[in-house]
Amino acid sequence: MRLLSRYILVELLRVFLFTLMGMTVVLLLAGVAQEAIREGLGIWPILRLIPYLLPDAMVYAVPGTILFAVCSVYGRMAADNELTAAKSLGISPAAFLVPGLILAFLVSLGAVWLNDVAASWGQRGARAVVFQSVEQIVYGMLRTRGSYSTNQLSVHVDRVDGRKLIHPTVTFHPPGAGNRPPITLTAEDAVLRLDAKRGVLIIEFNDGEVDSGGEWMGDFPGLERYEIPLSAASRKGDATNSGSHCAMRDVSRLAAEQEAEMLRLKQESASQVACELITGDFAALTGPQWSDRHRRLRDAETQLFRLRLVPWRRWANGFSCLFFAMVGAPLAIRLRTADIWTSFGLCFLPILLVYYPLLMYGLDRAKCGVLPPYAVWFGNVMLMVVGSWFVYRVMRR
Repeated sequence: MRLLSRYILVELLRVFLFTLMGMTVVLLLAGVAQEAIREGLGIWPILRLIPYLLPDAMVYAVPGTILFAVCSVYGRMAADNELTAAKSLGISPAAFLVPGLILAFLVSLGAVWLNDVAASWGQRGARAVVFQSVEQIVYGMLRTRGSYSTNQLSVHVDRVDGRKLIHPTVTFHPPGAGNRPPITLTAEDAVLRLDAKRGVLIIEFNDGEVDSGGEWMGDFPGLERYEIPLSAASRKGDATNSGSHCAMRDVSRLAAEQEAEMLRLKQESASQVACELITGDFAALTGPQWSDRHRRLRDAETQLFRLRLVPWRRWANGFSCLFFAMVGAPLAIRLRTADIWTSFGLCFLPILLVYYPLLMYGLDRAKCGVLPPYAVWFGNVMLMVVGSWFVYRVMRR
């Protein structure tokens, strides 16, 4: 029995590791190319991105790879009648399935760790590389296209002369401005400079004017500096406070901080309501400031939902490997075909049509608090039920 288990494990590991390397390389190159095109990165930033994008590529590669491995090995063994021969010697089909499921369980634990590393260390590192390359990216875009824009920043120039921007027009939405109009600055020329330590992109304008959406306007002769946070200047945005980009070990602390922030916002709103009622300022109760208060409270609540979802989501994503194998191995045995792609396709197509929609539905509803965080396990539970039925049928043959 030990020899049989060792033989199956060796075959599974050989297919799994070889396929994993190939799929990881393909996904890594696709991810690097996507970032390079979207951000306009040069060669050196691209090379620096590779270590940070590697865990993310493996996160997507591992579940499909373990499914491919079990379909390949068990399908070939069934087609070659190895299982039939073993059963004629009194060896239970469980002796064939257990090594594959143990391997899938161990791979699932590794996949949970990879999910955590990719979402925290990987995404933060990739964002840091892009932030540190913002100056190069903006200059490159302005030289080739004459414009550069993000969700909060827009820059247009007539041309770029060395490091000098000729006749720049910069439109910027300050953080926390809510529905207030953006600030627009125009000048004769300007220069960009990155201050990575402080996390800002500095724009030095020369002889220009500023317009705050009609609220106020003014001219400034000579040199004027304006600082823009890198989170606004980069297309990567800022996910420092995003629950999806924190490590699982930090979730409890961040959730407690978020609950304290929500309590503070509620108390602040209650105090303001009491003050306005006492003073008889009933018109203020429907003022625009309350829309901003409600928005901030709603955002804080959404952030708390996302934080609570983090561990459930990463464990569910990681253990999809086990449930993929639980479906793939017995189904490949029942199909009895040596054609790897046939058995893999027949296993993966139902997963693609049923598992992933269930996962996305549970994830979307849990993010907004409509469903509890464990809703992301609906897809895994469905695979476990189907896989258990397939295992039962194989054991009864």
